[in-house]
Amino acid sequence: MSEKPADYSLTNGFESKTPFLIGVAGGTASGKSTVCQKIMEKLGQQQKEQTDRRVVCISQDSFYRSLTPSERVRAERGQFNFDHPDAFDDKKLLAILKEILAGKKVEVPEYDYVTNSISDRSHTIYPADVVLIEGILVFYFPEVRDLFHMKLFVDTDSDTRLARRVPRDIMERGRDLEQVLNQYMNFVKPAFEEFCLPTKKFADVIIPRGADNLVAIDLIVHHIWDIMYKKRPRVNGCNGFDEDGRRLSGSSEDTLSR
Repeated sequence: MSEKPADYSLTNGFESKTPFLIGVAGGTASGKSTVCQKIMEKLGQQQKEQTDRRVVCISQDSFYRSLTPSERVRAERGQFNFDHPDAFDDKKLLAILKEILAGKKVEVPEYDYVTNSISDRSHTIYPADVVLIEGILVFYFPEVRDLFHMKLFVDTDSDTRLARRVPRDIMERGRDLEQVLNQYMNFVKPAFEEFCLPTKKFADVIIPRGADNLVAIDLIVHHIWDIMYKKRPRVNGCNGFDEDGRRLSGSSEDTLSR
């Protein structure tokens, strides 16, 4: 994890925070969305109005690029690789994240999994203290990865991920079993091994067993709670920070985030 977001400032000896970005990566159906949901639930954010939430979540799926007519035909046949980096509009994601860091309200598009296209609908993301960005390749693009203040990798075994993906794609996305299995073997599994798994090395925190790992989630929630509700005075070498406001190696916060 970066020592401190570049856009932190010190005012009257206390930290003034801009949004704290947390990237959540992992394979398809590894439990990324569920981990984010549990984090928000434990922080009491799920029941709040959108305008009042201090923690919000964005999916990388909202930044799939528009398909050409021929690509759309291939997608309908289950022959388009949605797990390849080229399937995403990383420039648009980067632009949105920079606006979020600037404290702006943004409109995030909604992706239609049935039609394999960006819908006409969007949802508004209001300025928040903490923003979770989850997706299979959120660590793949260096410019995007470098914006994250904390990086989590949800590590779930391949059998579990496939067992979750099959019913999800059939019931929620209108696919048939043969199409789901063919797509998994031809695209999803190879892309995970080539593009997603290597980004695990960038993670500050690896979460084995995904959302079932309540201990790991509780530690992350505790860390986010500190970000949201604590202001640390700048005291020479105290409270885990040196006289210039940098976190000291071996401080409790540093240990918690490993």
